[in-house]
Amino acid sequence: MCNDDKIVITSCGDNCGGRCILRVHVRSGRVVRISTDNTEEKDGCHQLRACMRGRSYRERLYHPDRLKYPLQRTGKRGDGEFKRISWEEATTLIAGELKRITAKYGPESRYINYSSGIKGVLAEREFFRRLLSVYGGGYLDYYGSYSSACTRMATSYTFGTDKTGSSTDNWQHSKLIILWGHNPAETSFGTNTPYYLKKARENGSKIIVIDPRYSDSAVALADEWIPLLPTTDNALMDAMIYVMITENLYDRSFVDKYCLGFDEGQMPDGVPAGNSLCSYILGQYDGIAKTPQWAEQITRVPAGAIHRLAREYATMKPAALLQGWGPQRHAYGEQPARGATVLAAITGNVGIRGGWASGYGFQSQIQLAPLPYENPVKASISFFTWTEAVLRGRQMGPDSGVRNAGRLESDIKFVASLAGNSLLNQHSDINMTREILKDETKCEFILVSDEFMTPSARYADLLLPSTNFLERVGIATALEYQDYVIFQGKAVDASYECRNGYDWMLEVAEKLGVWEEFSLGRNYEDWARYIVEKTKELDPDFPSFEEFSRQGIYRKQPKSYIAFQEQVEDFANNPFPTPSGKIEIFSPRLFAMNNPSEIPAIPKYIPSWEGPGDSVNIQYPLQLIAWHSKRSTHSTMGNSAWLEEVEPHKLWVNPKDARQRGLSSGDRARVFNMRGELEITVKVTSRIMPGVVAMPQGAWYKPDHEAVDQGGCINTLTKYHPTPLAKGNPQHTNLVDVKNLKTGELK
Repeated sequence: MCNDDKIVITSCGDNCGGRCILRVHVRSGRVVRISTDNTEEKDGCHQLRACMRGRSYRERLYHPDRLKYPLQRTGKRGDGEFKRISWEEATTLIAGELKRITAKYGPESRYINYSSGIKGVLAEREFFRRLLSVYGGGYLDYYGSYSSACTRMATSYTFGTDKTGSSTDNWQHSKLIILWGHNPAETSFGTNTPYYLKKARENGSKIIVIDPRYSDSAVALADEWIPLLPTTDNALMDAMIYVMITENLYDRSFVDKYCLGFDEGQMPDGVPAGNSLCSYILGQYDGIAKTPQWAEQITRVPAGAIHRLAREYATMKPAALLQGWGPQRHAYGEQPARGATVLAAITGNVGIRGGWASGYGFQSQIQLAPLPYENPVKASISFFTWTEAVLRGRQMGPDSGVRNAGRLESDIKFVASLAGNSLLNQHSDINMTREILKDETKCEFILVSDEFMTPSARYADLLLPSTNFLERVGIATALEYQDYVIFQGKAVDASYECRNGYDWMLEVAEKLGVWEEFSLGRNYEDWARYIVEKTKELDPDFPSFEEFSRQGIYRKQPKSYIAFQEQVEDFANNPFPTPSGKIEIFSPRLFAMNNPSEIPAIPKYIPSWEGPGDSVNIQYPLQLIAWHSKRSTHSTMGNSAWLEEVEPHKLWVNPKDARQRGLSSGDRARVFNMRGELEITVKVTSRIMPGVVAMPQGAWYKPDHEAVDQGGCINTLTKYHPTPLAKGNPQHTNLVDVKNLKTGELK
């Protein structure tokens, strides 16, 4: 390191599952290197070391393809034809379109699309929400996320809350840890999660990974890998419960005291007989006992392995079942999320040290104060149904997932995508979405702010160049099982004409006549200071703005926490936050929805459309899933040459399926179904089970003149079909086939 280097402490600004420390080395006004945490470990506070993604941000900062100036569309949407305009022209256009569309269609016509390229309370989308809240009567909001929609909603129907995780030190006391569709070694599900799991294994914990793919987490952490077919998780869970019931392995005393709906004796009044968990599992409900042999035919997990897995989880207490968010991104993703919570409950692994309630996750000890705004519009839609709201918003009601309204008052006419790529790239069924966006009579104005000409940005009417997080201050909150906040220092000045979103919104607010109401006289850094001051009111130990910006991080002393310990130890005074006060294996609220085939009151296996038993399987015999790879955070860094060199984007194919199609590693192949086609390089490997293929999610969509995607974006093939309850994204439920481009072979 040069002695003249200035070192700025910051953290990645995107929606990564970790939150690590970056040490940005600045020389003569330019970033020359990025290193990571080198502090001494003490008092249980481990280093927050960044992965290759964080350390590669210098490439992104100085990438030649960065957007440099405001651009206005000149050709058809999606053609990528733009002209350079001034910031004055850009902010005038935004203000004019907001005035026109608001006057004609009302506030519910305005929508801020899901985005995660900038994370935190100072994200552009938060300021734009504030702007629309003070001008024109608000905006149509969304609930849920592409990450965890089903598990967040389903978990609350079992426990009454989605905050169900314990602190990671509990794993040191677990005799068994099951990573069910969980891949923290690649996904970065908490900065030090793999480290804590490794320490648990060194301490004697057995770790089992259940996943169609032999992930890096399985390679690095697991004693055993159990592959199963996608969408069949609940069949495996059902069979495990069958073994526990018939062999009397479940925790009877725990179930009797804390649970509702396990057997007929625990059912609420007025519910017809045959609706308990036991009735379903033993076949009294449908005449089919959910035996391991039954599940083997569905999941391809051998019956003997199911017996052993069930016995181990029930008897090796305390045990922790950690479910990732991959299984819940399926057609009926609510079911595996609830099924895992029920397995934890009937084995008595809830509320005890070394156990785990499964479900969504842990709430941080540190809660930042939010940016203040109040949206006058109360109606909201699922994050996933926005394209439907563009097409037929006024026809959408509660049956379409609309909340707090009988019907929407308008179709969506104005969309703002601020540091996001779910306008197209990360949304299901790209070819369908393209056609919706192309129609200018539907959505009349699309505003995009980004660092690059992403696939989504090509559909903008106005495209604004955003700053990189290294060019502004920010506040980065930790995710999942962590308890610290990082001050994101500004390392360098903004490039070209790139601007912080708040700064151009000030100009828009002035043109709309709401500058004072929007800004309250504050600049961007003033708002950062405001957040810190308000947080300090909530937590007196939180540092002042000056202290926080100087030290770069605020950490709470690690505190051991066990979810639902109060309920288990003092149930009389601390019931579960459900309507019944118990863990609701049977949910009266779900039962009242009267849709047992898709929203059952107990979690169960539901054969999926485009699952292994679907008749479409004859034409498209391979199940396609995706995973979060090391080389990108969702689609952020999808254009990184450095990271592509480290981990090229490839389709994993089992040797058996490869032989049938004449495929070898390195071949270029076409993956296709009824929705689209893409081309990608093949990796033949036994690390994916037969009948399943997999590719990393997040690749940028690059259609050729025949609309065949050359970028390898999985959403060329995924289906727009919201899940029944959460109205979430089923992007791991796809049937496809693969052929060798060189030979055209497809047997």
